[in-house]
Amino acid sequence: MPAERRPGMDHEHYEWSPMTSRGALRWPDGARIALCVVVTLEKMEWEAPPGSFTVSLPGGIADRPFPDYARVSHREYGHRVGIFRVLDVLEKHGIRPTVSMDAMTAEANPYLVEHCLQRGAEIIGHGISVSRMITGRMTEENEEEYVHSSLEALRRATGAFQAPTEGSGEGRFERSEVKGWLGPEHGESERTPDILAAAGVSYVCDWVNDEQPYRMTTSQGELCALPLMLELDDINALWDRKVPIDRYARLLEESFDGLYEGSRDSGLLMAFNLHPWLIGQPFRIRYLDQALGHMVRRQGVWAATGSEIVDWFKANPPGQQTR
Repeated sequence: MPAERRPGMDHEHYEWSPMTSRGALRWPDGARIALCVVVTLEKMEWEAPPGSFTVSLPGGIADRPFPDYARVSHREYGHRVGIFRVLDVLEKHGIRPTVSMDAMTAEANPYLVEHCLQRGAEIIGHGISVSRMITGRMTEENEEEYVHSSLEALRRATGAFQAPTEGSGEGRFERSEVKGWLGPEHGESERTPDILAAAGVSYVCDWVNDEQPYRMTTSQGELCALPLMLELDDINALWDRKVPIDRYARLLEESFDGLYEGSRDSGLLMAFNLHPWLIGQPFRIRYLDQALGHMVRRQGVWAATGSEIVDWFKANPPGQQTR
C-alpha cells in the first residue's frame, strides 16, 4: 500500500477520526477507564535465521560476539522468574492479564502456557520469536505463512486434547481461539492488517495512536485496533529512555489520572505493555504494585482483557447506549 499524501493520513488502514468528532463511548457499569495490561513472553534466539529482520534488542551487558550468554539469559529471566512476580501483582489487584506469547515460547514452555491460563490470562499471538520481526521486506506468501504458523502453534499450545470415547477410535485436538495479536517489536508490513483479519484475528495492538479502540479497514474479515501507550511500555521507558523506576511508577499513575479526568464525558482506554524480564526484577516489582494499586482504588475502572474490551466496543460503539 503506497503512501498517498492527503488530509488526515497517508494510508487506508482505518478512517481518520479525531477524538472530538466521536460520540460518547460507554464502558460496562458506567466505568470511565478500561484498563488493559499486556504482558509479553517472547523468545530471544541465539542467532536469528538468515534473511530475518532483527532490531537492536535490549538486554544483557553490551553488544558482544556470539554466544552472548548474558543477553539471552537476561531475557530468559522473565520466563523463569519475572513472570510469576508480575502475575502475582496483577492478581492482587484483580487484573486479568493479556499475555502476548510467541510460538517458540508456547512450544518450548508448556508449563508457562498452562500457568498463564490457570491464572485467568488471555493469550494472544506474538509472532514466532522476538528475533524475527515482520517487515515490508517479506513477500506476501512469507508473511502469510509467518502469521498462520504463529497462530497455529499458539492455538495448539493453548488448546485441549479430547480423549477418545469408547469405540470412537483416536482422540482429537480441539484448538483454542486466539483473538489478539501484538507483533514482535510492533512490526508490520503494509499487508499485515489484511493478513491478520483473514486469519481470524479480531484485534491488533501494534498501532499506538489513540485512547479508545477503533475499527480498521481490511479487505476481508473484521479487525479492531487496541492501542497501547508506547511511552508506558517498560522497555521504551526503563531501558531505552532510562527513566528511573520510581519516576516510571509516577508516569503510570499520572497517565491514569490524566485519562481519568478526561473521561467525564466518554470512556477511555489505558493499555500498556510489560516485559517480565525487566519489570519482574525484585527491585522494580513493588513500583508496579504501587502504580496498579493507585489505579484500581478509583471508582469506575474496568480491568479487562483485550478481547473483553474489543468485544464490548464492537457491540456498543461510541454514540450508542450500553446494554
